[in-house]
Amino acid sequence: MSDLKSMLAQLAPNGVPHKTFGEIGTFSRGGGPQKKDFQDEGVGCVHYGQIYTHYGVHADETNVFVSVDVARRSKHAQPGDVIIADTSENDEDLAKGVAWLGQESVAVSNHTLIFSSDLDPSYVSYFLRSAHFDRQKRRYIVGTKVRTISEYSFNKIQIPVPSLEIQQEIVRILDKFTQLEAELEAELEAELEARRRQYAFYRDQLLTFREGGALDSDG
Repeated sequence: MSDLKSMLAQLAPNGVPHKTFGEIGTFSRGGGPQKKDFQDEGVGCVHYGQIYTHYGVHADETNVFVSVDVARRSKHAQPGDVIIADTSENDEDLAKGVAWLGQESVAVSNHTLIFSSDLDPSYVSYFLRSAHFDRQKRRYIVGTKVRTISEYSFNKIQIPVPSLEIQQEIVRILDKFTQLEAELEAELEAELEARRRQYAFYRDQLLTFREGGALDSDG
C-alpha cells in the first residue's frame, strides 16, 4: 500500500479524475448462445448466469463452449473487454463483471453488456464490485422481480481514472487479497469438514447402544 501511496503522490499529485463510462469506453450487447447450446468443446462461451456463479474478477478460459455455427451467429467479447451481467434477481449482484483475459474472443450470451476501453479490464471489474459503484448504480436500477440496468444508464456512472500504472498496481494488490481469501476459505472448509467428521463420529457413538442400555464403545 505504501508503494501505491508513493505512486499516487508522484503520478496524481492533484488527485484522480473521475469520468463516466460513456466518456472512456463503449458498450455493446451480448447475444446468441443459450444454455441448450453448451457443449464440452468448440468456441469458448460466457453465459450471463455464470458471471454470478462461476467467474471471479477475471478469467482467461471458459468452462463451457458452443459450436462454430452458434459462435458465428453470436456477439463476441474481445481480449481486454469486460463482460457485465445487466440482469439479476437482486440489486447486490446486478452489474457484476468479468474481465476477459483469454487469447481469443468468446461468444457472449444475452443479458450482458460488453465494455471496451483502454483501462485495465481487471481494474474495471474490481470497480464494479466496489461500494462507490454500488451507490451509483442503484439510482438507475429498474424492474420488479427481475432487476436490470441499461446501457444508457451505465454511460452516466462515473469511475476514477488514474494512470494505467496505478490501475495495474491496484489490481496487483487486490489480486493478492483475493488469493489470500481463497486460501483462507480452503483452510476453513478443510477445518469445517474435519469438524463435521468429528461430529458424525461422536453422534454415532453417543447414539449407538448395546442391548440393555449401555453405550457401544466398540465403534
